[in-house]
Amino acid sequence: MIDFDFAALRRIGLTQVIANQLYTLSLTLPDASALQAGRITEVHRDWFTVHQGVTPLHARCQPSLLQALDDNDASLAVGDWVLMDQHEPPRIIARMPPLTHLARRSNDGRRQALASNVDTALLVMGLDHDFNLRRLERYLALVHAAEVDPVIILTKADVSPQAEAHLAEVNQRLSGNVPVFAVNGQSAATAELLAPWMAAGQTLILLGSSGAGKSTLTNTLAASTQDTGEVRAGDSRGHHTTTARSLHLCQHGACIIDTPGLRSLQLDLDEIALSASFEDIDVLATQCQFRDCSHQAEPGCAVRAAVDEDRLHNYQKLLREARRNQQTPLDKIAARSKWKVLMRSVKERDKQKRG
Repeated sequence: MIDFDFAALRRIGLTQVIANQLYTLSLTLPDASALQAGRITEVHRDWFTVHQGVTPLHARCQPSLLQALDDNDASLAVGDWVLMDQHEPPRIIARMPPLTHLARRSNDGRRQALASNVDTALLVMGLDHDFNLRRLERYLALVHAAEVDPVIILTKADVSPQAEAHLAEVNQRLSGNVPVFAVNGQSAATAELLAPWMAAGQTLILLGSSGAGKSTLTNTLAASTQDTGEVRAGDSRGHHTTTARSLHLCQHGACIIDTPGLRSLQLDLDEIALSASFEDIDVLATQCQFRDCSHQAEPGCAVRAAVDEDRLHNYQKLLREARRNQQTPLDKIAARSKWKVLMRSVKERDKQKRG
């Protein structure tokens, strides 16, 4: 039977629920008493940093586990809880199925893991040129689909003359469904403000674009010393001062996962998951005159009459993405063929009009 140092592992996010899951997992493995539990804090090309609550270790992964994960379009991620043997270096031989898991789609359509076993996502957006409500809604859709609680952090409130106006825009757009704070990421008051989400055993992740202030916020909340960088004066774009996802320990027992800025965020969700982020549209749609209303030009559309036009446009864009993600390869071929036929007919009509 595997033995836990609960107090030590508590420092890196262990809860009783996770401990029970790890114990159950160990029962399926031989020589469970020789295994040790840990949490992945960094993922590198062919090795992992795994923390045991006291010291981090460099570990490899058993090839059969890597293959099994790859067969299921999955991979090890920062935040995963794993069981290791006593080899030197240790080998990861089992991964606990994550309670929550954040992932996106890469350009080739494969699922790319971001982090596992996260309780709260701090969605970080600067109050300078980084301010973008459509991108914020995309991040909200990502975390809602993973059943992770979002908190919106608007940074650089101390230097932005538009801080109050932007804060009002966010609250109006999201109808107060998500906590929103405008902060100075370097202030100790920010840590006090976020204390309700940073209790012992809680895991947070910071998501946002480069230059939004994620590393600065991590330094404030975790008392770490990550490098931070300046943003370009013209458009407030930042450099990738954080180049890999990493987990940091906080003073009172919470953990924070810092992430590099995402250049693109192709969502890995379906229509049902998307509706969780646009609950206002989902509710209003039941009042439309037509059951299959697309909220575009139909008469009696309750959604168009009540929802911000730009928010509705963003919802429709994300909905098209979600539907494409659900298409099988044959569906995509059929859709392309249909589009080609349509374009040929349009060109033919144009040719006939020109005589």
